[in-house]
Amino acid sequence: MNAKTDAPEARFDGLKWGLVFALVAVAVAGNGYFSDESLLYRVLGVVVVAVIAATIALRTAKGQKFLSMARDARAEIRKVIWPTRQETTQTTLIVLAAVFFMALLLWIIDSLLSWLLEGFIA
Repeated sequence: MNAKTDAPEARFDGLKWGLVFALVAVAVAGNGYFSDESLLYRVLGVVVVAVIAATIALRTAKGQKFLSMARDARAEIRKVIWPTRQETTQTTLIVLAAVFFMALLLWIIDSLLSWLLEGFIA
């Protein structure tokens, strides 16, 4: 046996993932089967089943790795130095000016090429 399947947290992962996929299938089938019911009840049912499926999925080895990665990502986001309002406004204006300049340049080139082609065709 390999080391991954011997780990206690990964022992029943296949069964857990099977249960997760079965719950998702039940939610999809149930939503179609109860299509005559109110949309509110169907949405609530799907949300409840989705929460149960997500809870089971997060108890797998991959789910634990995902939670760890999400915590690490949140910690990294807190370290980001976000731009001030003034920096954001200035950068936006620079980008808009560059876009306007490029649009004007492309329009001039297009007009010039159209004028030249008209001279050759006519």
